[in-house]
Amino acid sequence: MEDHLKRLLEAEARAQGIIEAASHERQRLLDDALSSVHEAETRFEAGRAELRAPFLKEAQGRADQAVAELSRKYDERQRNLRDMASRHEQEAVDAALALLLDPAL
Repeated sequence: MEDHLKRLLEAEARAQGIIEAASHERQRLLDDALSSVHEAETRFEAGRAELRAPFLKEAQGRADQAVAELSRKYDERQRNLRDMASRHEQEAVDAALALLLDPAL
């Protein structure tokens, strides 16, 4: 009977060793997986800027075109307003001069 108990205790000790080894292996696998995930996240973050660069360049180009178009329209509108102001100024001077020369009008 003592021999059976001794073998059972030895088997239990071996089983406990196997459990501890499996637990350590499980923890090592988890640590490796977490490390891989962190490395993948780092690579993704680094690559994200490269992925966005062409889109940002295209958006900047479109924004520059829009600004150029708006500037052109603004300059044209300003030129038209100056021309109108100049014409109306001449009309106002002519009307004032006519009024001064012939107050009966």
